[in-house]
Order: sequence, then structure tokens, then C-alpha cells
Amino acid sequence: MWFLCCMAKTFKSWDVDQLVLLPPSIQELVPAGHLAHFVRDLVRDSLDVSAVLKTYDEDRGFPPYDPTMMVALLLYAYSQGLYASRRITKACQERVDVMAVTARQSPDFRTISDFRKRHLTALGGLFTQVLQLCQKAGLVSLGHVALDGTKIRANASKHKAMSYSRMKTAEPALATEVAQWLAKAAASDAREDEAYGVDRRGDELPEWVLNKQHRLERIRAAKAALEADAQNDAGAKKRKDDHPSDCSRRGRPAKNPPSTPPDRAQRNFTDPDSRIMKARDGFIQGYNAQAAVDADHQIIVAQGLTHQASDASQLTPMLAHIKANTGRQARELSADAGYCSEQNLTALHRRHIRGYVATGRQRHGTASATGARKTVPGTRVHAMKVRLKRAGHRSRYRLRKQVVEPVFGQIKQARGFRQFLLRGLSQVSGEWSLVCSAHNVLKLAGARG
Repeated sequence: MWFLCCMAKTFKSWDVDQLVLLPPSIQELVPAGHLAHFVRDLVRDSLDVSAVLKTYDEDRGFPPYDPTMMVALLLYAYSQGLYASRRITKACQERVDVMAVTARQSPDFRTISDFRKRHLTALGGLFTQVLQLCQKAGLVSLGHVALDGTKIRANASKHKAMSYSRMKTAEPALATEVAQWLAKAAASDAREDEAYGVDRRGDELPEWVLNKQHRLERIRAAKAALEADAQNDAGAKKRKDDHPSDCSRRGRPAKNPPSTPPDRAQRNFTDPDSRIMKARDGFIQGYNAQAAVDADHQIIVAQGLTHQASDASQLTPMLAHIKANTGRQARELSADAGYCSEQNLTALHRRHIRGYVATGRQRHGTASATGARKTVPGTRVHAMKVRLKRAGHRSRYRLRKQVVEPVFGQIKQARGFRQFLLRGLSQVSGEWSLVCSAHNVLKLAGARG
């Protein structure tokens, strides 16, 4: 009886072998108003991709994928937390929202990777265009901008780095070992030539010798690069200190000779531009990504990237980026204690920007971000400390945590961007620019209603 009752119910047909007589429309793959339609139409109708298109001037060969489609694919993939080329290719084959962007085309992962590397500069330039669209949509007021930096892992392991002191000891030891093995290899070759003749195989160096030689060459190159950097820094310091002075120099003598890198200086063999940096989860091999965020709708109005762990030298360049990207300057700017210096506060004053820069680490339960830092009356740092302390919980500095830190959370946590795919400062900078462009596209799409 139970079986008959169930059989009396009519269900919709489920025939997995049924052929589709008419091809489905791309517009019908996902609902109207979906982000995939928005990003595809945004790239196709509103963004200038001529910098990419002009590189295709060869008539011969198999027709490549439409560069505009590839730009839309990358921008949409980054907005969905898809960064690796293999994952993007898989999404082209399995996800209907990605198919709506590509018109059901499926570029190979190597094609996607090569396209991103080839046009990285042009892709990085999309940031300014997307920001201008956000301005036209009324999402940017520049009333208050929060500035901060976040450490992101490089595409390199910190265990592939070597300090200068280790290089000084490893180079001669490894050179001696390689010389001994070369001598043994030469003696072995001589015996084989005598036994088998000079024209017979056996004259190549063993693989274990070549590997040691290769490592020795990389150590020497890294050591030379550290020494060159130290000489450049010493030259710059000498030019800065070359002025008449009646005061004799005091203090302890320098531990390192002039133009010599300190023993703790490190260089990574995989990505030499990356550096060891302190992050929330310990020390990482990475870069310092910068973002200036408008308080109204969390739009990134300026972005940058450096391999310096300190944020102090990044405030002035970011102010210049804000003016260049938007055509005007912010009225207020908040930043944490890493940006606090007399020089930076002077830069804010010269640009008529009211600053709210922490002078020390804010302790839990305290009203201001002044910390225990001692300041000298009459300096801009002291005046900033007084301003923050006087306002207490009502200080405009409180906006920093609710403006810029959530943006880093959305990028790193919600969309999973925790490590760069490319290597080298210039390429990683382009990748960070593309990540920030995708963030602003999502904010622009969210404001459609």
C-alpha cells in the first residue's frame, strides 16, 4: 500500500541523457543581475583595454582568445577568490557563472598564466579606471581615508634564504668541497680516458658535482647582491652626512666595516626581492602591501607594495597616489603608530590634511592610541599625542579599525588571498593592484541597487 501511494505521485522528468535541442543563451546560464553579468559587461563596455589589445599585431598564427574576455575572466576570478590558473581553468569547465563570463570558452591554465604575466602592467592599470567608476557612482568622498599595511606571503619559502654571515662561512667551505670533487672527477676522467680512449663517453662531470657548483654560484651571486646593496646604502648615508660639523662623532664603533652588509642581512634564493617580515602568525617570507581606504564605502583609493617591513616610508607615496588617482586629496587621514614620524606629520600638514596618527600602541581598555611613548613638547608628534588623548573615544582615529582593517579581512579571509603567485617586486606589485581592482569592482557591484 505504501509503494502504491508513492507511485501515484508524479515527478518532473529527470533524464540525464536528454539532448538540448536549442543551445542555451549565455544570458540564461545565471540569473539576471548576477555579478558575472556585471563584471563581463563592465570590462566590455566601461573599461579601456587598448593597452592589452595593441600588443596583438601579428596576423599569422591560430586566433587567440579574445583579450577582453581574458581580462573579464581574470577580474571575475579574482573577485571570487580564484587566483591560481589551474583553478580558474577548472572553474571555466565546471561553474556556470564563469561560463557566463567566457561564453563557455575554456582557456588552458598555461594560456591564463601566460596572459597574466604578459599583460600584468596593463592589468595593474585597471585599478585607476575602476576607481574612477566608483567616483562617478558617488562611492568616494575622501572625507576620511584610513591607511594601513598588511604582510602577505611571497611565493618563496623563508627556509630558502641565507644570511650574510652564513654565506661567508658556507662559500669557502663549499668552494673547497667542489674543488676536491673536481679534482677527483678530473682524475677519474683521466683513468677512463686511459682505459676507454679519449673519444668514449665518461668525460662529463658527475651530477653531484654540478649541483654543488650550481649552489656555490647562487651563494656567490646572493652574497654579491647583498654587498652591492650595502655599498649603495653606505654611499647614500655618506652623502647625507657630508656636511660641516664641529661636533665629534661619539658612540660605539660600528660592528660592520663601511660598505659591508650586516651579518643578519638575508637574501632569498627563490624570490630575492622578498624579505623576512613579522606577521601575526610569526615570521614570514613576504611583502608589505599598502592600501588607503575611503571611509564611506570601503573603496581602495590608493594601493602600493614594498619589500620594506616598516610602514614609515610609505605615507608620503600613498598621499601622492591618492591625489594622482582621484584628482584631489583627502581631508582627513588616520593611520597606526607605524606611520608616526615628524616627517610624515609634516607631510600631512603641508597637504592640509588633518591627521589622526597613533603615537603609540593603544592598550586594551584605554581611550586613545598614545601609548607610553615619550614625546618632546613643541614637536608635531607631541601635538598629535595631545590631540588623540584629548578626544579620547570620540577621536576620529577610531575610524581606522572599522575602515581599512575590514578591507584586509575581506581580501585575505573572505576571498582567501594569503600568498602571491608571482615573484619579483614589479610583478607582485601588479598582482596586488589586480587584487585591489577586484575588491573595488565588488563594492561597485554592491552599490548597483
